[in-house]
This record gives sequence, C-alpha cells and structure tokens, in this order.
Amino acid sequence: MSEDEVPIFQPGDVVYGADPFKGSAAGRPWVIVSNHEGRPFHGEQYVALTLTTRTWMEGLIEVDASDWLRGGTPEKSHVVPWGVQSISQADVDYWQGRLESDVVREAVGSLVAELESVT
Repeated sequence: MSEDEVPIFQPGDVVYGADPFKGSAAGRPWVIVSNHEGRPFHGEQYVALTLTTRTWMEGLIEVDASDWLRGGTPEKSHVVPWGVQSISQADVDYWQGRLESDVVREAVGSLVAELESVT
C-alpha cells in the first residue's frame, strides 16, 4: 500500500481515534465491528465498539493477550458491547492491531442481546 492509499479496516481491527465524549483532543481505542462491501460508506465510515481498561462495569468482554492476532494494548483491556460509535476514516489516527474473530462475535452478540432486551 502506498502512502496515498487509505486502508479499509475490517471487523476485528482495533484503531485509535477521536472520542466524541472526551473532547476534540482526546482519543481512545475502538474495535471495528462492521464494514461490509456494498454498504453505504464502505471504507469511509465504521461501526465500532469501545475498548477500555476499566473493569468496574458488568458485561464487559475480556480481551486476553492471546486474543490479539497482531498488536495489543499496554494494559489488559475489555470491549464495552454497548459502547457503540460510528467513526469515520478521518477520525482514525492509527491502526493498533487485530483481535480474534471469536472476541468480536462475542461482543456483537452481547450488543444484539442488549438491544433485543429493550422493550
């Protein structure tokens, strides 16, 4: 890939980028959970879940060192299944790594279960 080419992130990629809840100068890691060819804004906009080092919340998906195919985090992390964000390519500062698909499926399954429980 040349310097001018923009990467298209895939489900399981972890990217670091803007966090609208922390202000314009702050960022955080995000787990990309969808990016399907044929969808509007393919490669330009992504649905992502929050990755955090916090542990006090119930329902977090633990990410072990063995869950990383490439890259990683300096501290043990967890996916927050209900921490959904739509991020654009311009929001991404850098690619941090890639998680095993089982972790991504578990996180998406938890999100779906959370949404289905809403009455």
